[in-house]
Amino acid sequence: MPVAIITGASKGLGRALGAALAERGWDLVLDARTAGPLTETAAELSEHGTRVEALAGDVTDAGHRAELVAAARALGGVDLLVNNASALGAEPLVRLEELPLDGLRRALEVNVVAALGLVQEALPLLRASGAGAVIDVSSDAAAEAYATWGGYGASKAALDQLSAVLAEEEPGLRVWAVDPGDMATDLYAAAVPEDDEPRPAPAGVVPAFLRLLDERPASGRYGAPSLLEGR
Repeated sequence: MPVAIITGASKGLGRALGAALAERGWDLVLDARTAGPLTETAAELSEHGTRVEALAGDVTDAGHRAELVAAARALGGVDLLVNNASALGAEPLVRLEELPLDGLRRALEVNVVAALGLVQEALPLLRASGAGAVIDVSSDAAAEAYATWGGYGASKAALDQLSAVLAEEEPGLRVWAVDPGDMATDLYAAAVPEDDEPRPAPAGVVPAFLRLLDERPASGRYGAPSLLEGR
């Protein structure tokens, strides 16, 4: 069966995508920082009959990234890597004049450096897959200027550029940077706690990601809303 590594998989989009892949028979390696929710997610997803390995840790830790890839190798390889784990840089978000530089460094480490580090670790297995794919979860803040979203948006813009260059350097892979659009997630609630407007559940955008896997369009940057409209 195909094998996917998903970071930030204990809740939100990562959990929803993991559930959809498990329903399709994918074996999974799941990452999150907090062991309890991650273990619960793994138990739920394994009810679909697939193998699910849950490894709690921080993606900025090179040893943890190596463990994730080793777990996938034991399941048969890596067919899909989803860099979904994200850090905001400040909770709640603040204007650039107030953004702690350590917070910006954390956002860059999680959203960019760790994502590239995991790609580097998994690259031999992705190449060997024959249908290897990388999904880097981006944001509209990477392409649009929104007040208080500067640090997070800058990190996601950097991730978009890494995705584009990786696609050029690895033509045998599919590399998709995906902007999922507005979602009701803990990350958004932490970013803008005063915003209580209703937003779609992460499960609602998962079909956009599945469409990429089914149709395997050219590497590039995609918006989930446009992928959903084109179904």
